[in-house]
Amino acid sequence: MEFTATMSAAEKLQTQNAVNSFNKTLAVNGRTASQKLGKDDFLKLLLTQLSHQDPSSPMDNNQFIAQMAQFSSLEQMTNMNAGFEKMTTMMKTSDAMNAVGKTVQIDSGDMMTKGVVESVTYGENPQVQVNGTYYDMNRIKAVYDN
Repeated sequence: MEFTATMSAAEKLQTQNAVNSFNKTLAVNGRTASQKLGKDDFLKLLLTQLSHQDPSSPMDNNQFIAQMAQFSSLEQMTNMNAGFEKMTTMMKTSDAMNAVGKTVQIDSGDMMTKGVVESVTYGENPQVQVNGTYYDMNRIKAVYDN
């Protein structure tokens, strides 16, 4: 039996139909198809590659180690990104908390509003309450000590 690494037009069509069918099942189950690969997708691809390799010509050890190193790097970068997102949220919340009791100038779109920050909301996009109205932190143009 001969092994070939190229696909015929019929095989390509069959593969594309299988992918389209799978993507439709994702939409039905509340998931959406994505053009990005995550660490789980990378691991699935590696396991599939290992389980379907030619027994008479197994994957080169160096190639396997390189792929595992790539997987490890991807996982570390994903974890670092999650950590940076948490740190950014904490810094934004801290900035909002530090503005409580200070006079701020806010760009409300059509005019500038000035007042004392009465309270803040927490989270990824904290808001400040000035003169009874909440504004996004990115609308603050100046902060004054009272």
